[in-house]
Amino acid sequence: MAMTQTELLHELEPVVAGELDRHHTMAKEWFPHEYVPWSEGRNFDGVYGGEAWQEGDTKLPEAARVSLIVNLLTEDNLPSYHHEIATTFGRDGAWGTWVHRWTAEEDRHGTAIRDYLTVTRAVDPVALERARMVHMEQGFATEYGTMLQQLAYVSFQELATRIAHRNTGRASGDEGCERLLARIAADENLHMLFYRNLLKAAFELDPNQTMRAVTDVVTTFQMPGSSIEGFTRKAMIIAHEGIYDLRLHLDDVLTPVLKQWAVFDKTGLDAEGEQAREELSAFLAKTEATAARFVERREARRAREAARL
Repeated sequence: MAMTQTELLHELEPVVAGELDRHHTMAKEWFPHEYVPWSEGRNFDGVYGGEAWQEGDTKLPEAARVSLIVNLLTEDNLPSYHHEIATTFGRDGAWGTWVHRWTAEEDRHGTAIRDYLTVTRAVDPVALERARMVHMEQGFATEYGTMLQQLAYVSFQELATRIAHRNTGRASGDEGCERLLARIAADENLHMLFYRNLLKAAFELDPNQTMRAVTDVVTTFQMPGSSIEGFTRKAMIIAHEGIYDLRLHLDDVLTPVLKQWAVFDKTGLDAEGEQAREELSAFLAKTEATAARFVERREARRAREAARL
Protein backbone atom coordinates (compact mmCIF):
# COMPACT_ATOMS: atom_id res chain seq x y z
CA MET A 1 0.00 0.00 0.00
CA ALA A 2 1.30 3.45 -0.91
CA MET A 3 2.37 5.61 2.01
CA THR A 4 0.50 8.85 2.63
CA GLN A 5 2.23 12.21 2.37
CA THR A 6 2.07 12.60 6.14
CA GLU A 7 3.72 9.22 6.63
CA LEU A 8 6.44 10.03 4.11
CA LEU A 9 7.16 13.39 5.71
CA HIS A 10 7.48 11.69 9.10
CA GLU A 11 9.66 8.84 7.86
CA LEU A 12 11.96 11.19 5.93
CA GLU A 13 12.45 13.62 8.83
CA PRO A 14 15.57 11.85 10.19
CA VAL A 15 17.03 11.91 6.67
CA VAL A 16 16.32 15.63 6.47
CA ALA A 17 18.11 16.15 9.78
CA GLY A 18 21.14 14.21 8.55
CA GLU A 19 21.20 16.08 5.26
CA LEU A 20 21.00 19.38 7.15
CA ASP A 21 24.09 18.43 9.15
CA ARG A 22 25.92 17.51 5.94
CA HIS A 23 24.80 20.73 4.29
CA HIS A 24 26.05 22.87 7.16
CA THR A 25 29.48 21.25 7.00
CA MET A 26 29.76 21.77 3.23
CA ALA A 27 28.16 25.20 2.75
CA LYS A 28 30.59 28.12 2.70
CA GLU A 29 29.70 31.57 3.94
CA TRP A 30 29.94 34.23 1.25
CA PHE A 31 28.89 37.85 0.82
CA PRO A 32 27.19 39.23 -2.30
CA HIS A 33 28.79 42.66 -1.96
CA GLU A 34 32.25 41.13 -2.44
CA TYR A 35 31.32 39.97 -5.95
CA VAL A 36 30.18 43.36 -7.25
CA PRO A 37 32.68 45.85 -8.81
CA TRP A 38 31.23 48.89 -7.08
CA SER A 39 33.94 51.21 -8.43
CA GLU A 40 32.47 50.78 -11.94
CA GLY A 41 29.13 52.24 -10.87
CA ARG A 42 27.81 55.69 -11.76
CA ASN A 43 24.48 57.44 -11.43
CA PHE A 44 21.60 56.76 -13.76
CA ASP A 45 19.10 59.35 -14.90
CA GLY A 46 16.38 60.19 -12.41
CA VAL A 47 16.64 61.85 -9.01
CA TYR A 48 20.45 61.86 -9.14
CA GLY A 49 20.61 63.33 -12.63
CA GLY A 50 23.02 60.77 -14.06
CA GLU A 51 23.15 59.17 -17.49
CA ALA A 52 20.35 57.01 -18.84
CA TRP A 53 21.28 53.46 -19.82
CA GLN A 54 22.01 52.90 -23.48
CA GLU A 55 22.80 49.82 -25.51
CA GLY A 56 26.47 50.71 -25.81
CA ASP A 57 26.91 50.50 -22.04
CA THR A 58 26.85 46.70 -21.94
CA LYS A 59 29.92 44.59 -22.58
CA LEU A 60 28.06 41.28 -22.57
CA PRO A 61 27.11 39.21 -25.64
CA GLU A 62 23.38 39.08 -26.32
CA ALA A 63 22.90 35.44 -25.36
CA ALA A 64 24.67 35.89 -22.02
CA ARG A 65 22.65 39.01 -21.30
CA VAL A 66 19.37 37.26 -22.12
CA SER A 67 20.34 34.31 -19.95
CA LEU A 68 21.26 36.56 -17.04
CA ILE A 69 17.89 38.29 -17.25
CA VAL A 70 16.06 34.95 -17.31
CA ASN A 71 18.14 33.64 -14.41
CA LEU A 72 17.54 36.78 -12.36
CA LEU A 73 13.81 36.96 -13.00
CA THR A 74 13.60 33.30 -12.04
CA GLU A 75 15.38 34.03 -8.75
CA ASP A 76 13.02 36.97 -8.15
CA ASN A 77 10.04 34.66 -7.62
CA LEU A 78 11.59 33.33 -4.41
CA PRO A 79 8.59 34.36 -2.24
CA SER A 80 6.36 32.06 -4.28
CA TYR A 81 8.89 29.22 -4.15
CA HIS A 82 9.15 29.59 -0.38
CA HIS A 83 5.38 29.44 -0.06
CA GLU A 84 5.21 26.26 -2.12
CA ILE A 85 7.84 24.29 -0.22
CA ALA A 86 6.77 25.61 3.18
CA THR A 87 3.21 24.54 2.44
CA THR A 88 4.36 21.07 1.37
CA PHE A 89 7.20 20.36 3.81
CA GLY A 90 5.97 22.41 6.78
CA ARG A 91 7.67 24.98 8.99
CA ASP A 92 8.46 22.77 11.97
CA GLY A 93 11.28 20.42 12.86
CA ALA A 94 14.08 19.56 10.47
CA TRP A 95 11.85 20.19 7.45
CA GLY A 96 11.10 23.73 8.57
CA THR A 97 14.74 24.43 9.37
CA TRP A 98 15.68 23.40 5.84
CA VAL A 99 12.91 25.45 4.22
CA HIS A 100 14.15 28.63 5.89
CA ARG A 101 17.84 27.85 5.34
CA TRP A 102 17.23 27.19 1.65
CA THR A 103 15.26 30.42 1.30
CA ALA A 104 17.98 32.46 3.01
CA GLU A 105 20.66 31.07 0.72
CA GLU A 106 18.57 31.55 -2.41
CA ASP A 107 17.73 35.14 -1.51
CA ARG A 108 21.31 36.32 -1.92
CA HIS A 109 21.44 35.04 -5.51
CA GLY A 110 18.97 37.58 -6.84
CA THR A 111 20.57 40.33 -4.75
CA ALA A 112 24.04 39.64 -6.09
CA ILE A 113 23.03 39.28 -9.75
CA ARG A 114 20.90 42.44 -9.74
CA ASP A 115 23.64 44.49 -8.08
CA TYR A 116 26.20 43.20 -10.57
CA LEU A 117 24.06 43.92 -13.61
CA THR A 118 23.13 47.38 -12.37
CA VAL A 119 26.61 48.50 -11.38
CA THR A 120 28.21 47.25 -14.60
CA ARG A 121 25.32 48.60 -16.73
CA ALA A 122 25.01 45.19 -18.33
CA VAL A 123 21.25 45.49 -18.87
CA ASP A 124 18.62 48.22 -19.12
CA PRO A 125 17.54 48.72 -15.47
CA VAL A 126 14.16 50.19 -16.43
CA ALA A 127 13.26 47.25 -18.67
CA LEU A 128 14.56 44.85 -16.03
CA GLU A 129 12.41 46.38 -13.30
CA ARG A 130 9.32 46.33 -15.47
CA ALA A 131 9.96 42.68 -16.32
CA ARG A 132 10.39 41.90 -12.61
CA MET A 133 7.05 43.48 -11.78
CA VAL A 134 5.23 41.57 -14.50
CA HIS A 135 6.85 38.25 -13.59
CA MET A 136 6.35 38.54 -9.83
CA GLU A 137 2.76 39.63 -10.21
CA GLN A 138 2.14 36.29 -11.93
CA GLY A 139 3.84 34.43 -9.08
CA PHE A 140 4.65 30.74 -9.23
CA ALA A 141 2.48 27.78 -8.33
CA THR A 142 3.73 24.23 -8.67
CA GLU A 143 1.78 21.94 -10.95
CA TYR A 144 2.80 18.96 -8.82
CA GLY A 145 0.38 17.93 -6.12
CA THR A 146 2.44 15.46 -4.10
CA MET A 147 5.49 15.83 -1.92
CA LEU A 148 7.36 13.18 -3.93
CA GLN A 149 6.69 14.98 -7.19
CA GLN A 150 7.96 18.22 -5.71
CA LEU A 151 11.08 16.53 -4.38
CA ALA A 152 11.73 15.04 -7.81
CA TYR A 153 11.18 18.41 -9.47
CA VAL A 154 13.62 20.35 -7.30
CA SER A 155 16.23 17.59 -7.64
CA PHE A 156 16.31 18.19 -11.40
CA GLN A 157 15.62 21.92 -11.27
CA GLU A 158 18.45 22.78 -8.87
CA LEU A 159 20.93 20.95 -11.08
CA ALA A 160 19.53 22.59 -14.20
CA THR A 161 19.89 25.99 -12.53
CA ARG A 162 23.48 25.23 -11.53
CA ILE A 163 24.38 24.38 -15.11
CA ALA A 164 22.56 27.42 -16.50
CA HIS A 165 24.42 29.75 -14.14
CA ARG A 166 27.83 28.24 -14.83
CA ASN A 167 27.38 28.27 -18.60
CA THR A 168 26.02 31.80 -18.55
CA GLY A 169 29.11 32.95 -16.72
CA ARG A 170 31.37 31.31 -19.29
CA ALA A 171 29.36 32.78 -22.18
CA SER A 172 29.60 36.27 -20.70
CA GLY A 173 33.32 36.61 -21.45
CA ASP A 174 33.48 38.64 -18.25
CA GLU A 175 35.72 37.41 -15.43
CA GLY A 176 33.68 39.05 -12.69
CA CYS A 177 30.39 37.73 -14.01
CA GLU A 178 31.78 34.22 -14.32
CA ARG A 179 33.18 34.36 -10.78
CA LEU A 180 29.83 35.46 -9.35
CA LEU A 181 27.77 32.86 -11.21
CA ALA A 182 30.21 30.10 -10.28
CA ARG A 183 29.71 31.05 -6.63
CA ILE A 184 25.93 30.94 -7.01
CA ALA A 185 26.15 27.63 -8.88
CA ALA A 186 28.00 26.13 -5.93
CA ASP A 187 24.99 26.90 -3.72
CA GLU A 188 22.64 25.35 -6.26
CA ASN A 189 24.73 22.19 -6.34
CA LEU A 190 24.44 21.72 -2.59
CA HIS A 191 20.69 22.27 -2.81
CA MET A 192 20.48 19.63 -5.54
CA LEU A 193 22.40 17.14 -3.40
CA PHE A 194 20.03 17.71 -0.49
CA TYR A 195 16.90 17.03 -2.53
CA ARG A 196 18.44 14.22 -4.56
CA ASN A 197 19.45 12.37 -1.41
CA LEU A 198 15.98 12.78 0.08
CA LEU A 199 14.34 11.27 -2.98
CA LYS A 200 16.84 8.42 -2.91
CA ALA A 201 15.63 7.67 0.60
CA ALA A 202 12.03 7.92 -0.60
CA PHE A 203 12.75 5.18 -3.15
CA GLU A 204 13.62 2.90 -0.25
CA LEU A 205 10.40 3.75 1.59
CA ASP A 206 7.96 3.54 -1.32
CA PRO A 207 9.66 2.63 -4.61
CA ASN A 208 6.49 2.40 -6.70
CA GLN A 209 5.02 5.73 -5.70
CA THR A 210 8.43 7.38 -6.03
CA MET A 211 8.96 5.94 -9.52
CA ARG A 212 5.59 7.32 -10.55
CA ALA A 213 6.53 10.74 -9.21
CA VAL A 214 9.86 10.77 -11.04
CA THR A 215 8.22 9.82 -14.34
CA ASP A 216 5.51 12.44 -13.90
CA VAL A 217 8.14 15.14 -13.40
CA VAL A 218 10.60 14.09 -16.10
CA THR A 219 7.89 13.91 -18.75
CA THR A 220 6.42 17.34 -17.90
CA PHE A 221 9.48 19.27 -16.66
CA GLN A 222 9.67 23.01 -17.24
CA MET A 223 12.03 25.52 -15.69
CA PRO A 224 10.40 27.75 -13.05
CA GLY A 225 11.04 30.82 -15.23
CA SER A 226 8.97 29.48 -18.12
CA SER A 227 6.24 32.04 -17.36
CA ILE A 228 8.61 34.96 -18.00
CA GLU A 229 7.27 37.23 -20.73
CA GLY A 230 8.84 36.22 -24.06
CA PHE A 231 10.36 33.10 -22.51
CA THR A 232 10.15 30.96 -25.66
CA ARG A 233 12.26 33.38 -27.69
CA LYS A 234 14.70 33.87 -24.81
CA ALA A 235 15.04 30.11 -24.35
CA MET A 236 15.84 29.66 -28.03
CA ILE A 237 18.58 32.31 -27.87
CA ILE A 238 20.02 30.57 -24.82
CA ALA A 239 19.78 27.14 -26.47
CA HIS A 240 21.37 28.23 -29.76
CA GLU A 241 24.32 29.59 -27.79
CA GLY A 242 24.66 26.25 -25.99
CA ILE A 243 24.11 27.77 -22.55
CA TYR A 244 21.20 25.46 -21.81
CA ASP A 245 19.46 23.21 -24.29
CA LEU A 246 17.74 19.85 -24.52
CA ARG A 247 21.05 18.05 -25.07
CA LEU A 248 22.41 19.45 -21.80
CA HIS A 249 19.12 18.79 -20.03
CA LEU A 250 19.24 15.14 -21.01
CA ASP A 251 22.97 14.48 -20.61
CA ASP A 252 23.84 16.69 -17.63
CA VAL A 253 20.60 16.79 -15.65
CA LEU A 254 18.22 13.89 -16.25
CA THR A 255 20.72 11.10 -16.92
CA PRO A 256 23.10 11.63 -13.97
CA VAL A 257 20.31 12.13 -11.43
CA LEU A 258 18.38 9.09 -12.64
CA LYS A 259 21.61 7.11 -12.50
CA GLN A 260 22.18 8.18 -8.89
CA TRP A 261 18.74 6.84 -8.05
CA ALA A 262 19.42 3.66 -10.05
CA VAL A 263 15.91 3.85 -11.47
CA PHE A 264 16.57 1.24 -14.15
CA ASP A 265 18.14 -1.19 -11.69
CA LYS A 266 15.29 -1.24 -9.17
CA THR A 267 13.83 -4.66 -8.48
CA GLY A 268 10.58 -5.68 -6.86
CA LEU A 269 8.40 -3.00 -8.41
CA ASP A 270 4.71 -3.76 -8.74
CA ALA A 271 2.77 -3.38 -12.00
CA GLU A 272 2.23 0.35 -11.51
CA GLY A 273 5.89 0.93 -10.73
CA GLU A 274 6.97 -1.00 -13.80
CA GLN A 275 4.51 0.93 -15.94
CA ALA A 276 5.94 4.21 -14.70
CA ARG A 277 9.47 3.04 -15.48
CA GLU A 278 8.48 1.94 -18.97
CA GLU A 279 6.94 5.37 -19.62
CA LEU A 280 10.14 6.99 -18.38
CA SER A 281 12.32 4.87 -20.65
CA ALA A 282 10.17 5.63 -23.70
CA PHE A 283 10.25 9.35 -22.95
CA LEU A 284 14.04 9.38 -22.59
CA ALA A 285 14.42 7.60 -25.94
CA LYS A 286 12.18 10.17 -27.61
CA THR A 287 14.08 13.02 -25.96
CA GLU A 288 17.39 11.59 -27.16
CA ALA A 289 16.17 11.69 -30.75
CA THR A 290 14.86 15.24 -30.38
CA ALA A 291 18.08 16.46 -28.74
CA ALA A 292 20.20 14.91 -31.48
CA ARG A 293 18.14 16.63 -34.18
CA PHE A 294 18.44 19.98 -32.42
CA VAL A 295 22.23 19.73 -32.16
CA GLU A 296 22.51 18.69 -35.79
CA ARG A 297 20.43 21.67 -36.94
CA ARG A 298 22.36 24.05 -34.71
CA GLU A 299 25.68 22.91 -36.10
CA ALA A 300 24.37 23.30 -39.64
CA ARG A 301 23.20 26.84 -38.86
CA ARG A 302 26.56 27.74 -37.35
CA ALA A 303 28.33 26.38 -40.42
CA ARG A 304 26.16 28.51 -42.70
CA GLU A 305 26.85 31.59 -40.60
CA ALA A 306 30.59 30.92 -40.61
CA ALA A 307 30.55 30.52 -44.38
CA ARG A 308 29.02 33.96 -44.77
CA LEU A 309 31.83 35.64 -42.84
